[in-house]
Amino acid sequence: MVIVGSGPAAFTAAIYASRAGLQPLLVASSVEVGGELMNTTEVENFPGFPEGILGPELMTKFQAQAERFGTEVEVEDVVDLDLEGPVKRVRLGAGTVHECATVVFATGSAYRKLGLEEEERLSGHGLSWCATCDGFFFRGKTIAVVGGGDSAMEEATFLTRFAERVYVVHRRDTLRASHIMQQRAFDDPKITFVWNSEVTAVLGETAVTGVTLRDTATGEHSDLTLDGLFVAIGHDPRTHLVHGKVDLTSEGTIAVQGRSSRTSVDGVFAAGDVVDPHYRQAITAAGSGAVAALDAETYLSALASPVLTDEAEPSTVTSEDDVALASTT
Repeated sequence: MVIVGSGPAAFTAAIYASRAGLQPLLVASSVEVGGELMNTTEVENFPGFPEGILGPELMTKFQAQAERFGTEVEVEDVVDLDLEGPVKRVRLGAGTVHECATVVFATGSAYRKLGLEEEERLSGHGLSWCATCDGFFFRGKTIAVVGGGDSAMEEATFLTRFAERVYVVHRRDTLRASHIMQQRAFDDPKITFVWNSEVTAVLGETAVTGVTLRDTATGEHSDLTLDGLFVAIGHDPRTHLVHGKVDLTSEGTIAVQGRSSRTSVDGVFAAGDVVDPHYRQAITAAGSGAVAALDAETYLSALASPVLTDEAEPSTVTSEDDVALASTT
């Protein structure tokens, strides 16, 4: 088994698979080991940590637990997948090709960003992409939500449970959200709409203190004082490696069968945010990873005969013709 990804779904799949004696290889991106939680400061809604835990620390524990049971972790980028036939091939950036009987794809999703240089510096310091994760920290504060779709309205309405004032900043004078979500936001006395405006800068050195807005109609700039900023302009599942190889949904996530993790390709399973366009929580991703490992174990157990018998070490390949020399994992 090869698991592609390094967030809660991937490492939970690895924990279950390694405890089942499947000796999985987990290939973690060389850029974002640990997934979105690596950009989160305090995590207070993951069960088992009543005092909260830092996102990077939580992911370190995920990895340590997986490795404890025998998961091999390779920090490298997957550049291509060959999913046809009983033997799957996972090609890495360095040229190594791993062969396996089953793949668990758990690459997560990426929140769309505003494209401002301050985003990296202030992420987790008043700038967030998840109201469910971070709303509690803004009790009695003044915050803003950027966006005009259902997600933005849902985030803004949810944040009124904590914040004293919630601004919704939208670049147009009408919303894209469904009528019921719009009306719910319009009816909330804590929500104020800032129309025809886009954020051009996030203010604050060590924490968010406000934003600079540009009026999309007049071009004029103004500052808005804030304690926090939530960006809700959508997210993109990381599915580029499987485009044209497995079926996707209309929302761009990997299509799975019912409540299982089975994709349209035998032996290929998907888990976490890459299949979930709605919840996108660490706990739901972890549960999805467990499902994927159990489904993969069932699939492997049902095989009439072993798919792979070569126990050679991985080889570095330089062409498609060399794939046959690649390793068995």
